[in-house]
Amino acid sequence: MTRLVNRDLSLEELERDRWSVPLGGETRLMANVRRLRRKPIGGLTVEDMRLLIRQDVGLAYLLPLAVEVLRIDPLAEGDMYEGDLLAAVLTRSAEVWSESPELERDVRLIVSELADVPPALQREVERFLAL
Repeated sequence: MTRLVNRDLSLEELERDRWSVPLGGETRLMANVRRLRRKPIGGLTVEDMRLLIRQDVGLAYLLPLAVEVLRIDPLAEGDMYEGDLLAAVLTRSAEVWSESPELERDVRLIVSELADVPPALQREVERFLAL
């Protein structure tokens, strides 16, 4: 999963999958996800990554980018709370981690080096470490 990726490309381009707009409309969340899938991945903010990862969108490309951010700032914050990007990463399914063992090791290392785990993250950290 740790591959060199052209960060000027969007998830739509990388995945070669353009989502059509539903006939009956869509929620604001899904409209935002659709918009972010067209944005170059190198221009995604912490909040953009948090939102997409929480929706399990583009994980093959976004988890490595998120881990890069978390190595520098484990408690990187989007729009929700301190460490919300880490929480999004930690709460991905066991299947995701079984497909990317080296990323899982990186995340375990990041979590193990946290001096103080904020209360908002404690449960996610414990659940991830129990995988």
